[in-house]
Amino acid sequence: MSAQATCRDTAFAGLPACELALPQGDRLLVALHGAHVLSWVSGGQERLYLSPQSVMDGQAAIRGGIPVCFPQFNQRGPLAHRLPKHGFVRNLAWQPGEPELAADHARLTLRLHDTAQTRTWWPRAFELELHIELNPAALKITLAVHNTDLGPLVFSGALHTYVAVPDVTQATLQGLGGQPEWDSLTDTHAPAADTLRFAAEFDRVYDAATQALTLGQTLHITQSPSWANTVVWNPAQDLCKRLADMPDDGWRQMLCVEAAQVHAPITLPAGGRWAGWQRLQVLNP
Repeated sequence: MSAQATCRDTAFAGLPACELALPQGDRLLVALHGAHVLSWVSGGQERLYLSPQSVMDGQAAIRGGIPVCFPQFNQRGPLAHRLPKHGFVRNLAWQPGEPELAADHARLTLRLHDTAQTRTWWPRAFELELHIELNPAALKITLAVHNTDLGPLVFSGALHTYVAVPDVTQATLQGLGGQPEWDSLTDTHAPAADTLRFAAEFDRVYDAATQALTLGQTLHITQSPSWANTVVWNPAQDLCKRLADMPDDGWRQMLCVEAAQVHAPITLPAGGRWAGWQRLQVLNP
């Protein structure tokens, strides 16, 4: 009988967490706080960046890994500045379900629904699920939204993935060439270059490409068409120094490549459902 994947309850920096592990060696750690993926090890390497200075108090948002942004991206959403930046679900405890475990995959779903507390921020009824699927050399994260309200649900959001890189100034990202690009730092629009490079602060929103993105020689990154945008971000040195939950040189070790809904919010009718995913696949594992 072949070995099976495992799922165990654990803790990270005092936060309740679940660890998925495959017989092939791939491992994933997700905190219940925010349904926040903290670590993904594949091919013996950590593939996500988690700031060593991130606040782990069960209240603040975690810096790094894969934050879930909902029901708004940044402060562009249904209630704009009345909601916390990137929404509130990354600051709440989610509930894990029963895992599905096999020899070649592990799947775990975490759930969150509206409460009296969330309705003080956003007076809407909803149910969220974050589906985590771990396969050898691949990770797929799906955010699913169910509108349980009596009226339409209007939201934006993102899977705000921090990918680990040896040195972002040497990194390249390909696959967005020719896509409409908005540079939020200069508020300018242009077609994207074939190869993106990161020598300075970088904060741009793209119309999502239909093909996979390639990060150097390490990862393929794909997303579902239900996410209209891809966000690429690196704070560079000056901004990084102003981020209390990042080390001064942390910017060199990360690049955010996010499946997102930024410009136009999604509207779900009463009872409606929506789902959007991002998949990371290791090249030459």
